This record gives sequence, C-alpha cells and structure tokens, in this order.
Amino acid sequence: MEKGARHRNNTEKNHPGGSESQEADSGGGGVALKKEIGLVSGCAIIVGNIIGSGIFVSPKGVLENAGSVGLALIIWIVTGVITAVGALCYAELGVTIPKSGGDYSYVKDIFGGLAGFLRLWIAVLVIYPTNQAVIALTFSNYVLQPLFPTCFPPESGLRLLAALCLLLLTWVNCSSVRWATRVQDIFTAGKLLALGLIIIMGVVQICKGQYFWLEPKNAFDNFQEPDIGLIALAFLQGSFAYGGWNFLNYVTEELVDPYKNLPRAIFISIPLVTFVYVFANVAYVTAMSPQELLASNAVAVTFGEKLLGVMAWIMPISVALSTFGGVNGSLFTSSRLFFAGAREGHLPSVLAMIHVKRCTPIPALLFTCISTLLMLVTSDIYTLINYVGFINYLFYGVTVAGQIVLRWKKPDINRPIKVSLLFPIIYLLFWAFLLVFSLWSEPVVCGIGLAIMVTGVPVYFLGIYWQHKPRCFNKFIELLTLVSQKMCVVVYPKEAEDLKMKDGNQDVEQHQPICQPPASKDKDAVGP
Repeated sequence: MEKGARHRNNTEKNHPGGSESQEADSGGGGVALKKEIGLVSGCAIIVGNIIGSGIFVSPKGVLENAGSVGLALIIWIVTGVITAVGALCYAELGVTIPKSGGDYSYVKDIFGGLAGFLRLWIAVLVIYPTNQAVIALTFSNYVLQPLFPTCFPPESGLRLLAALCLLLLTWVNCSSVRWATRVQDIFTAGKLLALGLIIIMGVVQICKGQYFWLEPKNAFDNFQEPDIGLIALAFLQGSFAYGGWNFLNYVTEELVDPYKNLPRAIFISIPLVTFVYVFANVAYVTAMSPQELLASNAVAVTFGEKLLGVMAWIMPISVALSTFGGVNGSLFTSSRLFFAGAREGHLPSVLAMIHVKRCTPIPALLFTCISTLLMLVTSDIYTLINYVGFINYLFYGVTVAGQIVLRWKKPDINRPIKVSLLFPIIYLLFWAFLLVFSLWSEPVVCGIGLAIMVTGVPVYFLGIYWQHKPRCFNKFIELLTLVSQKMCVVVYPKEAEDLKMKDGNQDVEQHQPICQPPASKDKDAVGP
C-alpha cells in the first residue's frame, strides 16, 4: 500500500486521476483492454447513440412546444450548437483525465468519491437499464408490426423479441470488441442512409415547389399562443434528442490515439447529427403539415407512405435497424462505465475483470444485460425514465462545472486540449435555464428523481466508505468473486497480460490468486 501511495503521489502531479490515469496512458500493462476503436468507430459510437428511434418515430416534441415550424428548426440548430459546446468541454476532460467511465470518472476525481458514486448509482439502478429496455422494445415493435397489420403485437411477444435482441448483442460484445464496433459501424451507416433518403426526398419535394411551410410567413405562423414555458420545454426536448453525445468518453482507454481521435470524432459527429436532425425535419414538413406531423405516431413511416409508395416498407425497416444499432452502442458504452466503477471500488470487483483471451469485460456486459432484462419484466419503464431524465441532465452540468473547478484547483496539469472558459460558461447558463424550468414545471417528477439518487448515500457509506466489514461478509464476497471468475474465465486487466505472456492456453487458476481484488486507488475504493 505504501508503494501504491508513493506512485499515486507522483502521478497526481501530471494527472488529477492519479495512478489510474497514468495506467490508462501508459503501455505498461495497467490496462489490458485493447485499443481497437479508431476514428470511424468513434464517430459511429457518438452518432449511433444520439440517433436512435426518436427522429424516425416522434420528432414532434420540439414542434409541439415551439408552436411554429420556423422556431422549431431554430431550436434544433441551437440545441445542436449547445451540444457541441458541451462535447468540447468533455473532450478537454477526456484527455486531461484519460480514463474510461466518462462523466462518472470526471466527477469522482474532481468532486470526490460520494459525488462519483451517486452518478454511478443512478446509472446502474435506472438510467441505462431502462433506456436499453425501451430501445429494445421499440426494435421489437417495428419488427413485429408487419405481422399484425390490424392490431398491436402481443406484449409478451414484444418483450420476448426485445430480450432475444439483448442476448444476441451481449454475446457479440462478449466475443470481440472488433465485432461490436463493426456492428456499430454498419448499423450507424444504415440509419444515416435512411435519413439521407428522407433528406433527398425532401429536396425533391422542394424542387417540385412543395415548400409552403418553409416560406418565412408560413414557417413562423404560430398554431398556438407563444409561451416562454413551452419554448423552454421545446429546448428541453431538443436537448434530450441529442442525448448520447458523451458516450465516447466512456471508452477513452480503448480509443486509438485518444488525444487526436476523441476531439476529431466530436468535431465530425455533432455537426453531422445537427445537419441530419435539421434537414430531416425540413423534409418532413415538405410532405406533411404541422398538424399531420403532430398527429402521426411514427412520422418517418407516414412520410414514407406519402412519398415512397410501394417502397414505403423501407421506413419501418430503417427504424428497426436504427434501434438495433442503438441497443448495441448502449450495451458497449454502459458496460465500460460499470467496468470503470468496479475498478475504482464502487461496484463489485468482479465487474472490473476481463476475459483472458478476448480482452472483453464479460462480467460488466452480463451485469448490464441482466439489469436490462429485469427492466423488461416491469411495467413502469417509461415512468422511471421520466423520473431520472432530470438527474441525468443534472450531472451533465455538474461535470462541465468540474472543468472550471479543475482549471482553478490544478491550473498547471497537462491539458492536450484546452478550450476557452467561455465554452463551459455558455453551456452552464443554458443548462441552468433548463434545469430551473424543469424544477418549476415538474417539481414532483424532479423530486422523485432526486430521491432515487439520494438512496445511494447510505449504500455508499455502508458498502464503500465502511472498510471494516464483518469477516463472514468478506468471505462471502470472496467466494462469489471466485465462482464468477471461474465461470467467466476472467482476471484483472494487469493479470490478463501476465497470463498471455506466460501461456495463453493454460488454466486461469494456475497463475494468479483469483479472489484478490486490485489495490485500492484511494480511500473510497474498498476491495472485498
């Protein structure tokens, strides 16, 4: 422990993340996850996680609250710009604290263990399981709907197909990082092609003179009374539509040359998504009036029925493919968040292990899959998402505020990317405006979300801060870790590389003490 303390003190001079940041940077065997995510795959992760089913199914939340087509398009552009500003702030944090885990890792290193754990707690408990369950259900709905043209697909069928989708993609992610990134690349390209088709059809419509709702006098013709509260809600809906822009930060350690590819992926992806969102909405209003768009439960499908004729089936297939890729991207990134949390001692240590040959975090992936499957059997998925959406957005602002705090606390640390402080200030002003409005408009929903988050406080003090646990409890955790490790054939990352150097074909138990967790990184990290 003294040696680890000396090492941590030395590395903290260069990296606020301590020894873990240094390990992530070095090639010395501290991190054995393979660097297999290049620039194209990095862009696919960002674009694939932002563009889910929303732009195909219900891009009407912004229009409904904006009150006019023109103002809705302006809101899509402004929220895209603000998202880019926030992503640039995350880019600086991502190369200053070069650790996987995204905002969890940044909040923990800047504000301490409790703040980081609460971010992890709400993500583990609700955010990622519910989001993945909803995306998988959307996928199954669009796959089964053609088989039930006169009625809704049976609920049991929807949930079963969603479960099969999750199991298949978990197997792909467990098998190979390369396979998972290829799936992401292919399905992201597919959804961009589908949206490209929508945009091209819109251009054709404009060339035919079908641009009534794009003329300024009609575009800004309000179909409801202007209201500052509704406009704020439109901005909030637009911000949620760009959700997922920070997911590449969850896999920083697996990026090839993260100092170059992280900011490059952001520079390419966010403008691309903004362009696609704005011009897809332009295309929609060339074929539908605002009233028709608001009345549709699946805007892209209605658009296809109007313009594509016998080829209208392309749209529901596109939605299904888009959501399938969305599930894959969410599984890939959220498992790395849980992996990072376990490595810091905030989750069971077995989740920080990787397969001895495949170098994939199999326990973290299985944990992600099981928690999502449990959400599929509940009937209150959408209610839970409403409760914690506010908390998720809260931590975006806390993380960006951490960038300013880090500038003040450690002005001399190495920052390969250093953005103007004007960027985090702009983002925080916009964030505060939406946060205050959310609290004012839906105090009960926001209050319940905060209450769910606060349940993590006693868990933190009992499970992590309290180091002298009963001997029987520690023995049980050791046994559970040992069994899990043997079942999954996994070891801690450094030990995985040692095994490969010795003999990749020999059995795990012959080379290392399986049930010993990695050394604690700080006073918050407590192994079993």
